[in-house]
Amino acid sequence: MKMNYCPETDSLYIDLSEKTSAESMEISEGVVVDYDGEGNLVGIDIDNASRKVRLSELTISRLPCLVEAVAT
Repeated sequence: MKMNYCPETDSLYIDLSEKTSAESMEISEGVVVDYDGEGNLVGIDIDNASRKVRLSELTISRLPCLVEAVAT
């Protein structure tokens, strides 16, 4: 899973899979979910992210994964 924030557009994309998006659906104003060709969730796009989520803090709890921070 990857999270990418673009300050120029104030959008946050949460990439849940390496599969390509085949279909998208807006589930709330400015929140779009992407599905692959088999109907599996592959990503979430959040417009105006700084107004909808707290971008200054990320808490990860009990996930069995390697955490890698990349600052750009």
